[in-house]
Amino acid sequence: MNIETITPGKSYTCKFVKRNIPLDRHGRPGGMLSLADLPIERYGDYTSQGELSARDTNTRLVEVVENNTNKTFVVGFDDVWDLVEA
Repeated sequence: MNIETITPGKSYTCKFVKRNIPLDRHGRPGGMLSLADLPIERYGDYTSQGELSARDTNTRLVEVVENNTNKTFVVGFDDVWDLVEA
């Protein structure tokens, strides 16, 4: 399924990657993206699963709410895959 052809008003789950963000020693988003008091170990890519909450076809960006934490990430169309209608 292509993200550009999804039907507005329906729920979709997906896998996504947020690129070049601060990560803690466990590979989780760190710094201001975390509630844990762990130092930032490195910058890298964070991959997770979530539900699409918004899409902008002009800027080719989507907003994804992560399943486990309910954190919101904004990623590009090319950083989303395995779209499944929920």
